[in-house]
Amino acid sequence: MSLVLDSSVPLAWVYSDETNEAILHVFDLLSESGAWVPGLWRLEVANILEVDVRRGRHDADFRDSTLADLALLPIHLDPETDQQAWGATARLAERHRLTLYDADYLELALRRGLHLATLDQDLRAAAIFEKAKLLGL
Repeated sequence: MSLVLDSSVPLAWVYSDETNEAILHVFDLLSESGAWVPGLWRLEVANILEVDVRRGRHDADFRDSTLADLALLPIHLDPETDQQAWGATARLAERHRLTLYDADYLELALRRGLHLATLDQDLRAAAIFEKAKLLGL
């Protein structure tokens, strides 16, 4: 099963204190069938890891090795992210009071008919309202 992966899930995977069986299951699915992400995904993940370097949660070597590990995963960038930004994505953000960054994941899951993997509670609530497929995390 391919899925849409938001940034919260891989970050819960790389930080051992946030990893649980559900997160490990998502990575099993990801390894088997790959995942789709919007164009901003790599920037978002890298930014969070960089902010955590600045806050002292980990060092730059951890950030760099984590990004190298994530780069090996079968993750596909959606080529239509930008085309949806000012239309469907903006409408989802407005309807559910999401950031456009979060609405981007929901729009992608709905458009591709894929399960959404997220730990973000507001995004999960919006996905339920929109009747999107949602992984139980």
